[in-house]
Amino acid sequence: MNEASAHLLISGRVQGVFFRAFTAETAQKFGLSGWVRNISRGRVEALLEGPRADIEKALRQLQEGPPASRVECIDVQWQEPTGEYDDFIIRY
Repeated sequence: MNEASAHLLISGRVQGVFFRAFTAETAQKFGLSGWVRNISRGRVEALLEGPRADIEKALRQLQEGPPASRVECIDVQWQEPTGEYDDFIIRY
C-alpha cells in the first residue's frame, strides 16, 4: 500500500462550525490516523496518515466541509508517514 502523510493548513470559515469534528469523522471514515486542531488567524491544522488514495478522498470531503463552514484554501504538504498515530484525535 502507498502510505503517505499530509500536513494541512485549512483557511476560511473553519472555526466555530464543527470543522474539527467533521475532520475527525472524515478521517475515521477512511481509516486514517493523525490529528486536527484550531490555530491562529481562524485556521485549522491537521495531519492525516494512511493510504494516499484515502487521504485524497478525505481532502475532497474536507474541501466541502460541514454545512456552516466555507473552506477557502487547503494547503497540503505531503511527507513521509511517521506511523506514530494509532487513531485520529482532536487536539485542544
